[in-house]
Amino acid sequence: MVMNHQTPPPAAAPAGPPAKRPLDTVVKMALGVLFCSFALIWGGMFLSRPDRSIPPYSIGSQEGSIVAVHVPPWTSDTEIETLLERFRKVGAETRNFGPMKIRPTTGDDPKGRYQRIAIYVFTDEGWTEPEMLHKYVTGEDPAVRDGFEGSVRGFYKLDEQEEEGRIGPVPKGKDSAATAVYSRQLFKGPAAKSPAVSSPTPAP
Repeated sequence: MVMNHQTPPPAAAPAGPPAKRPLDTVVKMALGVLFCSFALIWGGMFLSRPDRSIPPYSIGSQEGSIVAVHVPPWTSDTEIETLLERFRKVGAETRNFGPMKIRPTTGDDPKGRYQRIAIYVFTDEGWTEPEMLHKYVTGEDPAVRDGFEGSVRGFYKLDEQEEEGRIGPVPKGKDSAATAVYSRQLFKGPAAKSPAVSSPTPAP
């Protein structure tokens, strides 16, 4: 008797990992808008800076003669020093920080609109918010004051008698070997006399 042998069907291939679902169109659009926004912000900072030899920066907030400046997180100490030297140059030559996007700090002073100015440079833009700067200026919260000065990456100060520039946090007390590890003074000395306060020429 002849028996019919049927070949068993081949075993099914093991199921592979489930196919990834493509991103929803709305999600793609949201991500595109997000990346474009960042590109426009940094591109605007780059293109609007007065001089391409200094790092891009923006004025986060200003209260009176105190100015909080924001630079990108990747800005090096060398680049921040270049920015501080530019502030120094402006203070020495014209004492007009308007082209540097800073509003007049002593607008009512007949001697000049920028007789006093203190510029704090940060890479963390949270410290440049108007609310943070206001708390620092008023001194209402000691913790904010300590955090503000401890987060500074660069500092420039100018008044009628003296100017100062330094890299790193604002030190508490005098400079020492310990403070030199994280804070370095770039310059400090008599301020150049502003053209606005030059002695008038005697009448004939």
